Amino acid sequence: MTTYHIRLEGDVLKVGFGKDANGDQLVRDAAARLDEMVALGELSGGKLLKIDGPASVAVSYVIAHKISQLYGAIAVFDPKIGRPGYKTFITAVSQTPAYKIGELIETDEPHKPHKTKSVLKVALCGPPQSGKSCLREGLKQAISLIEGAPYPYVITACPDGEGAWFSDAARRDPDLARKLKDEYKAKFTPEFAQKAAGWVRSANTPLNIIDVGGRITDENRVIVREATHAVILASDRGKAEVPLWKEFCRDLNIQIIANLHSDCEGKEDEIVTQSPLLTGSVHYLVRGEDVSSRPMVQALARVLVGLCGG
Repeated sequence: MTTYHIRLEGDVLKVGFGKDANGDQLVRDAAARLDEMVALGELSGGKLLKIDGPASVAVSYVIAHKISQLYGAIAVFDPKIGRPGYKTFITAVSQTPAYKIGELIETDEPHKPHKTKSVLKVALCGPPQSGKSCLREGLKQAISLIEGAPYPYVITACPDGEGAWFSDAARRDPDLARKLKDEYKAKFTPEFAQKAAGWVRSANTPLNIIDVGGRITDENRVIVREATHAVILASDRGKAEVPLWKEFCRDLNIQIIANLHSDCEGKEDEIVTQSPLLTGSVHYLVRGEDVSSRPMVQALARVLVGLCGG
């Protein structure tokens, strides 16, 4: 499965993310697909090409580089402007006086904004070494494969040096990943807590996953109080702390949507209850493992997407 989808429908280039991958792979796949479309005559040029769909900054540059010489103008869909209920595009590239940079191109194509109950901000809570970062990566991949699901934006709200890049890096070169993590690691200070809380507070994408530290501290309290929901994950080693994490979330008026056991030595997942609280176990949350297909990870992904109205 490709990491980035591109197809032409009339004069509109439909684009979107596919299988979860690093930015470099996204760029390579997008470039290869565009080259294929040009070679097959699918992208043969014209007066105007409209682009509709999400793209990373790097992929946007690739698309512009590959096709800007084929079309007189290129316009990009912006869901926040134009007539309510219809798609409007902004001219971003123009080599013809027929279109000016920044010119709006209104269409009669209906646009139904993705409706959400609210902006979802889910804190992954629980004792250290429970597998929260592995669960986070698995969730990202599982959500990205659900049709119509919003993009799962991850906020790393813990200065342990383990950003969103870490899991992929650890699969490729564990020693380098560990070295970089140690270099990036910083103290969990009140100043960092305030900064991270600001990230969570200002998050406005439909689905946000917040990776917080594994200790119940004043710093974590400042960060998690900006969340809307929480998932608690604990291994056998930390199960005695689960009541404390429940109390922590209740004190902050954060709704707990899942209470999961991280079964490090297990061979399979177990889903005990799904509603109103997802409970059970997820097995073997270990670095380098693709956990996105685990039944519990997929169940949690569906819960999160469902809360977004998807």
